[in-house]
Amino acid sequence: MTTSTVKENAVRGEADSKTPSGGSTFRTWFRKHLAWIMIGALLAGLVAYLAVSSVSGAKDPRPLSSRNPAPDGAMAAAEILGRHGVSVTPTDTLADTMDALAEPNETTVLIYDPRGFLDRTQLEDITDTANHVVLVNPRLRTLNALEQEFRPGGVVPDGTKVLEPRCDLEDALVAGKISAQGFIYSGPVVCYPATGQGSGLYAASADGRVVVMGSTDLLNNQHLASEGNAALALRTLGKDRKLVWYLPGAGDLAATDSTPTLNELAPRWLAFVGPWLAIVVLLAIAWRGRRMGPLVFEPLPVVVKAAETAEGRARLYQDSRAVDRAAENLRAGTLARLARHFNLGMDATPEAVVDASSRHVERPVTDVRSVLLDFRPDNEGQLVQWAQQIERIEQEATTR
Repeated sequence: MTTSTVKENAVRGEADSKTPSGGSTFRTWFRKHLAWIMIGALLAGLVAYLAVSSVSGAKDPRPLSSRNPAPDGAMAAAEILGRHGVSVTPTDTLADTMDALAEPNETTVLIYDPRGFLDRTQLEDITDTANHVVLVNPRLRTLNALEQEFRPGGVVPDGTKVLEPRCDLEDALVAGKISAQGFIYSGPVVCYPATGQGSGLYAASADGRVVVMGSTDLLNNQHLASEGNAALALRTLGKDRKLVWYLPGAGDLAATDSTPTLNELAPRWLAFVGPWLAIVVLLAIAWRGRRMGPLVFEPLPVVVKAAETAEGRARLYQDSRAVDRAAENLRAGTLARLARHFNLGMDATPEAVVDASSRHVERPVTDVRSVLLDFRPDNEGQLVQWAQQIERIEQEATTR
């Protein structure tokens, strides 16, 4: 082997020793692209979240929805009814509800309209077509549109935990006791009275086609298993082969041809009372203006007396109960006046003022110091007594 060959092999060995291995190459690449890897992971997580959300998008977060598994939803009642052969159809609009009433004699419609979106005509269309109608927490506007003898009767008292049927209605007698809080109504048939026999949490028409439930606790997932809530809800909603679960929305609001003007919205008596009110307001303005007198102009700047300033600041201290701040001001003023009286100069220390005062009043230094420097009042009564003591010391020191 020649010398040149040995040198070439040495150079190759040195180059091979400097070439990075596979593991070190991956680590170098990973560090170099770490930011992009993190961004890609975040995007992948976002895509996965959107995919899962789209898959589970059938859930409805609205209260008392048949597709809401939350405590305020009613998915449990809808599932139980479906397992017992009742076809549950959730609807959000009046058009879908009327389409679902293809077989009117075999359909029950549940209406939960807490905001009163439906008007009289829309409710009449539903009640005339459906075989049974169940309303949950209806408003007065809804009750007036039913042309039934349903009226609000108040609320269930807070201390009432369990309600007895106290009626001859078969569904209520079979369900027995219930546990719910809500509104009570009067009607042809009243069950579960809370404050007497005239109104109750469950009311029905004479023919049983229209039922009013005064509480969502009878249907929601959280209270369905309480007492006989489930039995009453299932017997009320499961009378027919089909159940339309209708939750009205803002899209069901009846549109009018024109927007009412202010004159149309104002009551009729305003046309007669309005001018009289305007005259009374003008007379009141004139009366108050003459009573208060003309405006007084005062030239600026205004000079305020020192006594008024001191009295105003004292009242501020009193209103804010600033006992410490008032005491420090009294202490500083007394020491300054005593130092000026004894010609101690502007740089005199409090101890020097105390020594000079004790010599003039012929008292021990400790007694004068305890009053002028050490005492700290805790309330307004102590502040008044302490102010009298330092004033007495100041008068004795300046008169001798």
